[in-house]
Amino acid sequence: MSHYDDLETQSPEARRARQDEALRAVAGIGLDDLSSRPVLRKSDLMERQAEDPPFGGLTVGNVAQVFQSPGPIYEPGGVTEDWWRLGRFLHAAGIGSMDVVQNCFGYHLTPAGHIFENGARAVHAVVIPAGTGQTDLQVRAARDVGATAYAGTPDYLKVILDRADEMGVELGFRRAAVSGGALFPSLRQEYADRGIACLQCYATADLGLVAYESQSQEGMIVDEGVIVEIVTPGTGDAVPEGEVGEVVVTSLNPDYPLIRFATGDLSAVLPGQSPCGRTNMRIKGWMGRADQTAKVKGMFVRPEQVAELVAALDGVERVRVVVTRDGERDAMAIRYVGDADPATVEVRAGEVLKLKGEAERRDDLPRDGVVIEDARVYD
Repeated sequence: MSHYDDLETQSPEARRARQDEALRAVAGIGLDDLSSRPVLRKSDLMERQAEDPPFGGLTVGNVAQVFQSPGPIYEPGGVTEDWWRLGRFLHAAGIGSMDVVQNCFGYHLTPAGHIFENGARAVHAVVIPAGTGQTDLQVRAARDVGATAYAGTPDYLKVILDRADEMGVELGFRRAAVSGGALFPSLRQEYADRGIACLQCYATADLGLVAYESQSQEGMIVDEGVIVEIVTPGTGDAVPEGEVGEVVVTSLNPDYPLIRFATGDLSAVLPGQSPCGRTNMRIKGWMGRADQTAKVKGMFVRPEQVAELVAALDGVERVRVVVTRDGERDAMAIRYVGDADPATVEVRAGEVLKLKGEAERRDDLPRDGVVIEDARVYD
């Protein structure tokens, strides 16, 4: 299959030069300076928006729509071609001008429905703006209009297909572009057995497309309109390639640039290049949440505090706080890799975390992005 545009097969040098130029245009800094900028978290964005609604004083242009996501957080939307860049993913999924897309993402207040419709228009597909629910009507619309492609959460397509079977209706879905939930291998195989090729993407209301699968189904290829960093949760510090960390994204959208926006999701860089010929960086996909905040003895322990503790300890490489139960009381262990004395670690932990915990020196800790492990079991 042809690529969406020439950007997908750029050399690393050409891509870096383009990103540097785009970043200077939207933020006034180059790529070499990006890591020195603070990470912007959703909590920061919510506070800014509460003080200066609706967008927290951030530079916003070409706004045609305003959406509200849980929090609440307000996001701008545009109606110009491929504003959220989903066309790149839909093209990779094989969806184009010959398709009728049944768009089962929500259209009210939250932007997902509009994001996928905007992308479908970019690849010149016809759209059924179906939204969510009313499964019987979904089945009828898919049959009567001749839907060939589905857009929505991974599991809702099965609801439609199963209901169609019950109604004795044959549907013509051959492709599916999904997001907003886990696509389990068994579900993907069930769709494949029905003759439906199902691919997934990673997109958010704030950023639009972040990464997407191609038909090679080997990791997710980072979109050309963003810069992705994988950092230690609670910090802005990059992890080694292949290690799990928090996904931090810089959007190069000139209408709504977000610089080092922390998604709260965990992933890792997948080394090498996709077999499909696209040359951009790949990530392994969603691997959990980076927001590992735990309430211990009535007090919150946050990833940022664990990062502060590491910085306060000479000779300590990594720390993992493990929360358990000791009878009817919370207990906390501070496991660490490094040369510091356990007694020193316990003192510093008390100062930084405001809680007492037993320090345990370890030869190693898993490099899975977990800095706070809540191992409590509630019956």
